[in-house]
Amino acid sequence: MIQEFDAIILGAGAAGLMCAIEAGKRGRRVAVLEHAERAGNKILISGGGRCNFTNLVCLPENFISANPHFCKSAFARYTPADFIALVEKHGVPYHEKTLGQLFCDRSAKDITTLLEAECREAGVRIVVNTPVRNVLKKATGFVVEAGDHEFHAPAVVVATGGLSIPKMGATGIGYVLAKQFGIKVRECRPALVPLTFNDANTKSYTNLAGVSTEVIVSHGQQSFREKMLFTHRGLSGPAILQISSYWKKPDAIVIDLLPGRQATAELVQSNSTRNRAGATPVFRALFPARLADRWLDVHAPPDWTNRGLASLESNLHRWEIKPGGTEGYEKAEVTAGGVDTSELSAKTMEARKVPGLFFIGEVVDVTGHLGGFNFQWAWASGYCAGQAL
Repeated sequence: MIQEFDAIILGAGAAGLMCAIEAGKRGRRVAVLEHAERAGNKILISGGGRCNFTNLVCLPENFISANPHFCKSAFARYTPADFIALVEKHGVPYHEKTLGQLFCDRSAKDITTLLEAECREAGVRIVVNTPVRNVLKKATGFVVEAGDHEFHAPAVVVATGGLSIPKMGATGIGYVLAKQFGIKVRECRPALVPLTFNDANTKSYTNLAGVSTEVIVSHGQQSFREKMLFTHRGLSGPAILQISSYWKKPDAIVIDLLPGRQATAELVQSNSTRNRAGATPVFRALFPARLADRWLDVHAPPDWTNRGLASLESNLHRWEIKPGGTEGYEKAEVTAGGVDTSELSAKTMEARKVPGLFFIGEVVDVTGHLGGFNFQWAWASGYCAGQAL
């Protein structure tokens, strides 16, 4: 069966649905093709099920791209305040958690419900259980072969996401389509992903799984002050997820386990017993007990002189480790890399080489920090493409 539309959007995630809504509002006949059983599956699991749908402060420096300026136009056209207005229009209760991060009070389902409601109001047709098999360019426009149908339209928007969380159905079809049409794709890698321990020295910390503490973690010019979590295989938590987007093997990362504070000052200045027994209660007052004990097991100085205590202090603030790798796309929240931004219009997301073909959201080489930034990129890039259809 052949079905005619003004625009066909591949992928019913955050970017695809926003694009469909904006195009539908402008009177376009829009079909959104989704291979999964329902729209917005990744939205539903985001933010621990609460959906960190945007961030109050959204700046270009919160994003990683070969062209750090590319995202500026989209963010100027569709701001966090614009999406917040949509959330409030639908009466969705929300709150700021930390660092400008906005979450639903109830459930991420509130976000998918409002997007689906906006799609209905705009006359958008969402077609689920319809995997795309092929996309062809003909003189009259595009032909999308999906499921048992052919969809014809003068415009196609690729909003298929990245490679992260394959159990949710993630595939690399967006990159395949880009290459099919001669569009460059930058190397992809897991981002916002836990790191794994490598050598015997760091593996001795794996039995601290579940222990969390605030740190500053650094790599090159980048540093993040947030919580770090020990896992059975390595390190996770917001600070580690943030730095993982910049880390590449075999680089080291540097962790300050006690930002802005001193652990040994009390031992140096007081009449405390200068030995392991005297240090234990001091460290346990600063760290979770398991971490305090393990750190002293591994890093106890050869002697407890002022020089030895200075070395112990220094190690706390510059714990340098070389991760063995990452937990991969299975645990990555997003995919870094993707469709090269030099191939796209920053205003419309349309491919320069292929009129009528657009790329939006995670499939593009624009990757946000943790904290609602990737959703804001989805909303903004989707909005821009929708306004151009």
